[in-house]
Amino acid sequence: MDAESFRKHGHELVDWMADYFTEVENYPVMPQVKPGDILKQLPKSAPQTAEGFDDIFKDFKEIIMPGMTHWESPNFMAYFPANKSKASVLAEMLMSTLGAQCMVWLTSPAAAELEEQMMEWLREMIGLSENFTGVIQDTASTATLSALITARERATKYQINVKGFKNERFVIYASKEIHSSIDKAVKIAGFGIEQLRKIEVDEHFALKPEVLKEQIQADIKLGLQPLAVVSAIGTTSTTAIDPIAAIGAICEQYNLWHHVDAAYAGTALVLPEMRWMAKGVESADSFVFNPHKWMFTNFDCTAYFVKDPSTLVNTFAIMPDYLKTSVDDEVKNYRDWGIPLGRRFRALKLWFVIREMGVEGIQEKIRKHIALGKWLAEQVNEHKDFELLAPVPLNTVCFRYKSASAEKLADINKEIMNSVNDTGKLFFTQTSINGMFALRLAFGNTNLEAYHVENAWNLIQEKAVEVMEKYA
Repeated sequence: MDAESFRKHGHELVDWMADYFTEVENYPVMPQVKPGDILKQLPKSAPQTAEGFDDIFKDFKEIIMPGMTHWESPNFMAYFPANKSKASVLAEMLMSTLGAQCMVWLTSPAAAELEEQMMEWLREMIGLSENFTGVIQDTASTATLSALITARERATKYQINVKGFKNERFVIYASKEIHSSIDKAVKIAGFGIEQLRKIEVDEHFALKPEVLKEQIQADIKLGLQPLAVVSAIGTTSTTAIDPIAAIGAICEQYNLWHHVDAAYAGTALVLPEMRWMAKGVESADSFVFNPHKWMFTNFDCTAYFVKDPSTLVNTFAIMPDYLKTSVDDEVKNYRDWGIPLGRRFRALKLWFVIREMGVEGIQEKIRKHIALGKWLAEQVNEHKDFELLAPVPLNTVCFRYKSASAEKLADINKEIMNSVNDTGKLFFTQTSINGMFALRLAFGNTNLEAYHVENAWNLIQEKAVEVMEKYA
């Protein structure tokens, strides 16, 4: 493809992208396909000769698009949002065009220094103290793994990296509501999943500090070595808020690494009125949140903050001759601040988004989403046939249909969810709360309006009536 062909097809794609932004909420949120439907339309072998771009783009529209789940639809209310904005997409186009590998300062000085400044912007925006400094990583899963490996190395004076495990019997702590990425990180870092302690939660699904302390003391008596606590600002199922200050005090008492996982809910800290969630975070060792979830920056973009960056560098630094440069002592080489060597120019997306929206524009959307969460919680509370199953501090609402016999409740709620999702007008998922099947709506799309949430609630009520007619 020559430059002029690229220009022509690029304009065609941008036109299609602009239309998609406008029309995405009219698509069925979930595709109407069965397993294998897409695969059987694809050639079994790669083409031996070049194909025209028009044919490639035609197949994209006719084969790929019918099999896509539209995460960017305001009617996508499953999991957590994987958000974007037009500014972030344009920045992603530039990132791809530049193709920069941002390993060290010298490989792209602008990328390194923009990243440094963007982490300062984010730190100020969410109210973290100046004691934190940060790096952009791909996902919170990687950031959490980095935190646990760093905790391991700090506790052993960086000797496991050199000599491997000897007789260390480290223990990691988190609540029963913590994200599954913590389980994975514990396994990958070599601690063993049996060394992860899942601590009981209270009626708000937040970790109980007194139980944490008792478990730490019990493990010490067994000759084990408590190493780290992962607390949550916004658990995955219910967005529960762990008591960060109380957990931090325990970590300080026992010299444990305290990692705060705020992957989704951390964006809400841009609102001063929501910073109660992070009370005590200044004592933590590390903190992570994902602008690619709720700060309108397309995947992937994770902000990972640490109190002492030397712990990161001492854990992850590599210095082969071919990576040495004459300015290494004067700059931040972010390859030494995490696991991968190769790094994308993610800071460019943040720069575009924050400038194009402004802090006030981001705050306005977050406030709207939280207000809609409160509205839906009130609707559920006031309905005779539904009940809330968890507090709603943000914009994730967990509830269920309740007006049926206990043995049928799970099946009925599952059928309500599936019948709603089958319409293509809405996509949401379930979770388990105290052993109960729960309907879970999480809405935070960039273009979400009140009527999207109102329509979702009306559709759920409508399908509940239809389902119950079958059981009459």
